[in-house]
Amino acid sequence: MAKTMSAQNIVTPTADDLAVSAQAASKQGPPPVHLWNPPFCGDLDIHIARDGNWSYQGSPISRAPLVRLFSSILKLEDGKYFLVTPVEKVGITVEDAPFVATDFEVSEEDGAQVLTFTTQVGDTSRAGVENPIRVSRDPGTGEPAPYIHIRRGLEALIDRKSFYRLVELGETAEIEGTEWFGLRSEGVFFPMIPAAELQGV
Repeated sequence: MAKTMSAQNIVTPTADDLAVSAQAASKQGPPPVHLWNPPFCGDLDIHIARDGNWSYQGSPISRAPLVRLFSSILKLEDGKYFLVTPVEKVGITVEDAPFVATDFEVSEEDGAQVLTFTTQVGDTSRAGVENPIRVSRDPGTGEPAPYIHIRRGLEALIDRKSFYRLVELGETAEIEGTEWFGLRSEGVFFPMIPAAELQGV
């Protein structure tokens, strides 16, 4: 009997099971995933591609509300991604970042420029101290890939069209003796690429 109960405790939930649990947990507002620490139930064949598209068992998840629901229970722990509810935690695979910033708005607050990004699932993030912009470089080509922090360690890859628009808003600043081209939001300067390399972008 004990073996049967143990086996039941480690059964990996299906995507439908997760959706039901997540829906129930989100009725009172944004799910407080940072407060949940349920047992690990194994890995689920959910994949987030670099372009932000979700798939389950190799098939695209085409229902936008379901993708938004799953994205609300994403959690990053020790470099790994999980979907978490109050009673279960499953591992998923993420090709790059779990979100893609598909657009941004420019505003002004107290005389300072503010950049507010929107992701493919409707999250918004104001670039600043709490939500920094960072840029990684491809080790082979040197091509920059910019990211914006969304929440609790989860980032969004800034898509190419938005990146080109951002370049038009850029400015240069000296950091430790090197001129950098970057962006400013909420009074914070985010270096993107050495100014001397800008023509190669």
